Amino acid sequence: MLIDSKKAEEQAVLDAAYELCAAARTAPKACGIDHLDTLVLTGEDKTRLADEMRRLGAAQGASGAVTVRDAGCVDASGAVVLVGAKYLTRGLGERCTLCGFENCEACQAAGATCIFTSMDLGIALGSAVALAADKRIDSRIMFTIGKAAASLDLLGEHKLIMGIPLSVSGKSPFFDRA
Repeated sequence: MLIDSKKAEEQAVLDAAYELCAAARTAPKACGIDHLDTLVLTGEDKTRLADEMRRLGAAQGASGAVTVRDAGCVDASGAVVLVGAKYLTRGLGERCTLCGFENCEACQAAGATCIFTSMDLGIALGSAVALAADKRIDSRIMFTIGKAAASLDLLGEHKLIMGIPLSVSGKSPFFDRA
């Protein structure tokens, strides 16, 4: 069997995407509570995400240029991994207050984000992109992808979303961007 480099590289990106999902899942979570989920996008779903990024970017005017630029990175990627968290608290009440509210109930009532949710998401993302680097798959964490994914309701209740585009090419499309 002969497998050309293009097919092998496409498979490597997809295999890595699955493993990044596992890395995000097994990353340590505050209080041992897991509010994270992942999703892999390829093909038409990835194109729909990039189109939504362009739409959001255009609606933002001049400040949307970054979102439109990042849509080009999604186009250049073989797959995108989404990592999302629910806006839930850990129930620590008055013992914590790191979110800036007097307790967890006030944080939730304000629609704010529990500090532990943000930290869990950050640790999961770091674990995922470290694995991508170990596998020599180019990646970058992009909030603009997450905004478009939330707009498309791709992860349901998970509204705090970040995206990781993945690529294998002679030069990473995620750096030295115009």
